[in-house]
Amino acid sequence: MSDMTPSVSESPNPSVTVSPSPAPSSFVVALDVGGTSMKGGLVSDSGVVLLSERRPTPRAEGPEAVVSAISDFISHLAASGDGTPAGVGLAVPGLVSDNAAVYAANLGWRDVPATSFTTLDIPVLLGHDVRTGGLAESILGAGRGLSDFLFLPIGTGIAGASIIRGEPYGGSSGWAGEIGHTPVFPDGEQCACGQFGCLETYASAASVGRRYSQRAGVEDVKAEQVVSSDDPIAVEVWDEAVEALSLALATYTLLLDPTVIVLGGGLAEAGPALFDPVRTRLVKRLAFRDAPPLVPAALGVDAGMLGASLLGWRAAGRPELGPGWTVDVRSGPVVS
Repeated sequence: MSDMTPSVSESPNPSVTVSPSPAPSSFVVALDVGGTSMKGGLVSDSGVVLLSERRPTPRAEGPEAVVSAISDFISHLAASGDGTPAGVGLAVPGLVSDNAAVYAANLGWRDVPATSFTTLDIPVLLGHDVRTGGLAESILGAGRGLSDFLFLPIGTGIAGASIIRGEPYGGSSGWAGEIGHTPVFPDGEQCACGQFGCLETYASAASVGRRYSQRAGVEDVKAEQVVSSDDPIAVEVWDEAVEALSLALATYTLLLDPTVIVLGGGLAEAGPALFDPVRTRLVKRLAFRDAPPLVPAALGVDAGMLGASLLGWRAAGRPELGPGWTVDVRSGPVVS
């Protein structure tokens, strides 16, 4: 006897196409909180950036306003998805544990539990902003397939993410990565941190512009203007920045032997004007051993948000996600 059970293609009304009901969408909320802006998005379990947005960080209104703004942003992003998010990944500056934002000088908060950042009943995992960006570069970007490297974004300030055995290393108390406060010129300028001659005082984008402005008597000069100028003062300021970077990177290399050094942030946009002289001096300083290659970061401004998405999936109990993703942040929806 033949099977008379009708199939989908044998619909009694041939003009109607019967399709299976779509499965609920599976995604997390990812948020990268900076001192001036917050970059947020929804990322699927296959690594697709479904949505990305940017909002200002109301830092001037105090820490409670910042926490409230983060909560509102998370709720907005979650409501924009199809279904309930599996989790939230949140990258924030300062001292951070998995379940609390312990301290951030630029945002003014202390000991904020992860649960305070959202009213949603879903798991939340926090991460340090730079280490979270390093996690993204490790799994999705320039460090993919490498177990040990340094991720060094150079922007308004300088902090690093030491990737050791495939994971960002936070140290015994969470302060690991403050390479910007390595004293490279012990008798040099005083840093805002109180020390003298810190790397950040000479080589951050903000410091390059500031030091030129002070010497030349010209206000509001940007680092990119200094890099591209043949003005003798600009050449001197940039040379000191390169020298400071080569000293700090030589020290890091001798201590931790990274496979590569991944340079990111706004100053890395200088390209060969940064990479070539730093590489040359690093090779000379490491006379008895090979210098690690210097490579540009691959994920740009999206690193923090993509890293936060990995945290979100870890919060949701899916730590295996990420390595198999094919992420093309330049053609997909990026943070605007």
